[in-house]
Amino acid sequence: MSMPPIKKIIMWVLVIFLIYAILTNPKEASTIVGSIWDILKGGVGNIFKFFDSLLKR
Repeated sequence: MSMPPIKKIIMWVLVIFLIYAILTNPKEASTIVGSIWDILKGGVGNIFKFFDSLLKR
């Protein structure tokens, strides 16, 4: 017996949860997605600033 592919199961659970969250409370879901986007954008920007400051020296 082989184990089920955990990665595929987790991905489907996440997709189903996101669809449920969007359908039940779209305003809150958009706020959460916006916050996550801001965090990711800030993190990538800070990484670029770090490497930019390294290259300028």
